[in-house]
Amino acid sequence: MRSFKRFYVLLFFALALALVAFTAAQTKAPAAQKKIENTDPAQRLKWYDQHQAMKAQTPFKDMKWRFIGPDIIGGRCVDVAVPKGSRNIIYVASAVGGLWKTENTGITWECLTNELPTMSSGDIDIAESDPNVIYYGTGEANIFRASMAGTGVYKSTDAGKTWQHVGLLGTYTIGRIRIHPTNPDIVYVAASGHEWTYSPDRGVYKTADGGKTWQKVLYINEKIGAVDLVMDPKNPDVLIASMCHRIRLRWSDPVPEPEDGLFKTTDGGKTWKPANVGLPDTKFTGRIGLDLCLAKPNVVYAYVDNHTPVREPAPGDRDSYGRPRTFPDYAGAEVYRSDDQGGTWTKVSPSDRNMERFGGTYGWVFGQIRVDPSDDNTVYLMGLGLSKSSDGGKSFRGLNYEGLHGDHHGLWIDPTDSNYIINVNDGGANASYDGGKSWRDFHKGIPSIQFYNVTVDMNKPFIVYGSVQDQGTMRGLGVGPAQPQTGRRFRGQGVRWETAPGGEGTIIAVDPTNPNVEYASSFYGRLRRSEYKDGQWTSKDIYPKAGSGEPEYRGQWLAPTILSPHDSNVVYHGFQFVFRSKDKGESWEKISSDLTNNDPQKQGKLPYAISYAALTALSESPLKAGVLYAGTDDGRVHVTSDGGAKWTEITAGLPYNKHVWCITASKYDAGTVYVSLIGRHDDDFNPYLFKSADYGKTWTSIAANLPGGPTNVIREDTKKSNVLYCGTDIGAYVTTDGAKTWTVLGGGLPNVAVWDLQIHPRDNVIVIATNGRGMWIIDDASPVQK
Repeated sequence: MRSFKRFYVLLFFALALALVAFTAAQTKAPAAQKKIENTDPAQRLKWYDQHQAMKAQTPFKDMKWRFIGPDIIGGRCVDVAVPKGSRNIIYVASAVGGLWKTENTGITWECLTNELPTMSSGDIDIAESDPNVIYYGTGEANIFRASMAGTGVYKSTDAGKTWQHVGLLGTYTIGRIRIHPTNPDIVYVAASGHEWTYSPDRGVYKTADGGKTWQKVLYINEKIGAVDLVMDPKNPDVLIASMCHRIRLRWSDPVPEPEDGLFKTTDGGKTWKPANVGLPDTKFTGRIGLDLCLAKPNVVYAYVDNHTPVREPAPGDRDSYGRPRTFPDYAGAEVYRSDDQGGTWTKVSPSDRNMERFGGTYGWVFGQIRVDPSDDNTVYLMGLGLSKSSDGGKSFRGLNYEGLHGDHHGLWIDPTDSNYIINVNDGGANASYDGGKSWRDFHKGIPSIQFYNVTVDMNKPFIVYGSVQDQGTMRGLGVGPAQPQTGRRFRGQGVRWETAPGGEGTIIAVDPTNPNVEYASSFYGRLRRSEYKDGQWTSKDIYPKAGSGEPEYRGQWLAPTILSPHDSNVVYHGFQFVFRSKDKGESWEKISSDLTNNDPQKQGKLPYAISYAALTALSESPLKAGVLYAGTDDGRVHVTSDGGAKWTEITAGLPYNKHVWCITASKYDAGTVYVSLIGRHDDDFNPYLFKSADYGKTWTSIAANLPGGPTNVIREDTKKSNVLYCGTDIGAYVTTDGAKTWTVLGGGLPNVAVWDLQIHPRDNVIVIATNGRGMWIIDDASPVQK
């Protein structure tokens, strides 16, 4: 009997141990997922070839895209070049809108790179010995918001009519190109490299055979890139290179670290030596810009972004984005001069508040300095403003003029007439003929406007809204289908553009029942409600605020705001929590917990911090009120079916840790939802489009034959359930078979990044917001709806 009991006791313990082991297996944390990074650069060119083939074969090429503006502003431009001996021919490189040329001093402009794989520009140089030879480096080196990876260096031997890819595909961003003054086959490239990930494809490169082969002649490590380069015009074997830490994290802008600085070669790049005597300690220096005087090439100037602390902030101080100043004031912009070609340096600029704040909190974006070709004491400095010194940098005066935008990135000075200068900035390109006293602009000729999004209202004709990099929110009035005109096939109705309430980084919502009511944020989710009445706007801050003693809410650059499709009085707004208002923002309730990972190790420190671990997308089902989806910048997606009482994570089946860019709840099926995610912040260019038919329990990729990403937007058609639209960094696509296959949408659109897309529900007009070429429309969507 005892043995029988003993048997059952042992059996009981064995079963108990098995149950514990089984339970442990069920509750064990999931194995760490591997994040996909660094797409093979060669794959990007294969996708480009695929896109070009799809563009040629699309059955919808007769659906022509029509540019609608704006024409009252320009967009960020990063470099300007003029052939030697010319005054009328000008080349302007826009940040993400391609390379532009005028042959009549800006009366008319033409984009030379509409069909290249990328619209992102780094730098351009024209051979002095042959003005037909141009080297164009792609990939904006400022690595600011909306900067995009390039695809290496292109060469033209016919002044930009045709282009040949000549290598350095994996560099992604290029800061400077220098061509030998007498031999155009000898070229040096300062490659700043991958923006987001460690990579050996950075440093100074040299070709001696016109780009057939390249040699990396200066390299430090996988995170330090070359951002500037000067060449002695009288002895072109002498160059000085500026090296800088150029890695961004999703939660932090570049932070100064040691090992970089200036390096000099006197033998055409065979050997290099540091050239930092007299400059600040490199552990405090960020980007350093360089230029020399053509008449006196021993005179070199350096613009140093110096992060040496000089004073603690005053209580209550906030930065330009409204964030508490928890960081000290830094030395900021400093100008150093060398009279022995980089052997030694002497600080010449004043130490004052103007110089401290000259680059704002992001001096790593600027770093451009120019010296008058014939006067070594005349110097131009570019930061938030454009300043000029006539005494060798001892004092600077701002060059302010109506129409001259801020955030300056390049300058050309006519070597035969120093009063003729051309400047490029976040508002486009400007020319002065009196040394900077007055300026003209080229907004209409170079429409390189960087829209983040587009919203349409229900006015007749309707109005489009969009937020624009460094320009705030704009709206275009009088949008509608083109009307037939006598003697012409179509003539587009004029669209009148004006500013509207809202910052440069905001999602915009317009009340469908009252188009005079608009919702938009200033910065980082600080939401305002505005009403247009009697020809003017009145605005009110309505964003939910943290309670006493709580940290401020985390809002993304494009913090999501939507109006309920069931009741336009209901507003949803996202920080790291979802908030809901039932009275147009007068009061708020928090309807979710923190839906992000909120990893404290992934929170940057000001002034380098990028707002991270925050919501990026919201969508409520048009068929079921209270079914709400929320996505985050760290790759999580949740759904609630009861208006926020309970949330369920539905991330499983989606790519790990990718930025959720767009969520679209279906208007045809209650359980169907679409998600687009982007890998841009991992230098990952795969297309990530997914569909769920069961409220996110399972996901299916619908990328199908899309030629690469990032996939920025996914929308349903307003009339046909199997018609979907997608915008990527190279164009717009449509599927008419429920995403089994995709094809290029329309004809006449450059290879530009499409960041948002809407189909007007009444007028059946397709509207896209491009990041680099403004807004475009297709007047009638019906061909894809048949």
